[in-house]
Amino acid sequence: MFIQTETTPNPNSLKFLLENDILESGSIEFSQISDCSESSLAKSLLQIDGIEKVFFGQNFISINKSEYAWDQLKAPILKIISDHLSSGEKVVNSITSNESLSSIIFQEDDYDVVKVIDSVLSSKVKPAIAQDGGDVQFQEYKEGIVYLQLKGSCAGCPSATLTLKNGIENLLKNKVPEVMRVEQVL
Repeated sequence: MFIQTETTPNPNSLKFLLENDILESGSIEFSQISDCSESSLAKSLLQIDGIEKVFFGQNFISINKSEYAWDQLKAPILKIISDHLSSGEKVVNSITSNESLSSIIFQEDDYDVVKVIDSVLSSKVKPAIAQDGGDVQFQEYKEGIVYLQLKGSCAGCPSATLTLKNGIENLLKNKVPEVMRVEQVL
């Protein structure tokens, strides 16, 4: 089992790139052991002292830490991931996708704008952010403002504001004239 580690723009996050896909689509994040009823892997990883968040992407796992150095955490993380994947057990038992327009808050007459925003996020932004071990979730569109939540390595990253404002906001303004600005939802 080969697991490659990659640094991310967030110094408190490390991306563990896997040989095979672990999710068919979407992503899921865990930050509390009590939320891990659908993932024994996430539960095991969160039990490591110093681990704050576990994020599963299609073929990677991003882990956010608190205080400890990565050289103290990397070996136990790799062992848990390797043992779990070798067991054949699923990474997540069931995943409820939040990736549809029905999960976004918006006015009915903004449907066409929201559809275009969602399309741009899915085709351009999400793949780029996944490269850094994260994801972005479209939460709301109201009066020209797009509200997004950053997940995985992107959550708490020192570059998050730069990503939102210089990257995502500029792209959306260019592709969707109705967009005036982008705000982060925590």
